[in-house]
Amino acid sequence: MRGKVSVIGAGTAGLVAGRELAGRGVHTVIYDQKTELGLPVRASGIISINGLKMSGIAYESAVTNTLRGARIHAGKRIMRISAKEPVAKVLDRKKLADICADEAEHAGAVIKKGVRINGTAIGKLHKDSIIVGADGAVSAVAKHFGMGPIGRYVLTYKAEFNVDVDEPGYVDLFFDKKAFPGLFAWMCPNAKDVLEVGVGIDSSKGNARKALDRFLALKEVTDAVGSAKMIDNGASMIPLQMRRRIVNPEKRVLLVGDAAGQVKGTTGGGIVYGSAAAIMAARAICDSITSGKSLAEYEKAFAKKYGKDLKLHTHINNFYSSLDGNSIGRLISVMNFLGMDSFISKYGDMDHPSLLIKRFFTRKPA
Repeated sequence: MRGKVSVIGAGTAGLVAGRELAGRGVHTVIYDQKTELGLPVRASGIISINGLKMSGIAYESAVTNTLRGARIHAGKRIMRISAKEPVAKVLDRKKLADICADEAEHAGAVIKKGVRINGTAIGKLHKDSIIVGADGAVSAVAKHFGMGPIGRYVLTYKAEFNVDVDEPGYVDLFFDKKAFPGLFAWMCPNAKDVLEVGVGIDSSKGNARKALDRFLALKEVTDAVGSAKMIDNGASMIPLQMRRRIVNPEKRVLLVGDAAGQVKGTTGGGIVYGSAAAIMAARAICDSITSGKSLAEYEKAFAKKYGKDLKLHTHINNFYSSLDGNSIGRLISVMNFLGMDSFISKYGDMDHPSLLIKRFFTRKPA
């Protein structure tokens, strides 16, 4: 197969795109400004099992914990969601990066590390190759080709502590629009003896590190952490909105992952949709090279398959972000009374809220 593609950014989406392109015989070079992929670790590693299967990544050796449920805290109310089978894995993000890089190189892609990615470099690469922008939320590729801004970001700050976790199969989520505007706070057992404590807030509404300090002072958190010392911490910026354009067919440019804003608005997770988009983008590029089809088919295919769910994630975020902790607490009480905790436990889907809604309206009466 003819053609050349330059992938800018060696995060999960970029590496999956590189794997798929090289595996189809396209000459593929992946560029990243880091000299060590996956470091420093910024993002959390909770990823749905179904989403991991969809990505095609051989992730098993990166697993540090398995999750089967969540406890949702709002005000003084708690809703417990428990699945019969595990629903998510917690992954070591550094190991995941190494796995994805190995898969891309095994397929035939070349990875060039320590390459500064700016407009000049992108322009030079663009002269003889299709460009896939996988360079994160503040994408130099998107800026260089004028592919529109992302209107909303969440800032996160997380810390890890060495503690013995009581229930390592459950993540705790805390909702309060005053303390954590735009997202929520969490306690996640990254392993049986490692607890991640983090917060996410709208980038226009405060300082994530200060929000984490306030969260660490809550009784539920102090009880869980005790006197344990912090062993790691880090900040990240997550887009919560799709860009106006994720492909420019005339200029032969496509965006995938955080660069495109393909992130779940409910949680800030981007690996599932980013990996799916990378696979779709690679397919569209190959079709363009072999049969002259428009690269715009990538955007159409992504919108058709995932557009509805991404919008639902955003609407759900907008809804809970508009409520204070007490209001969400009262909502939880009503949901518990109606048996929604059991329904979500049985039919909930971390990635596709449209399936949950469909099941709710098509379920048979008792």
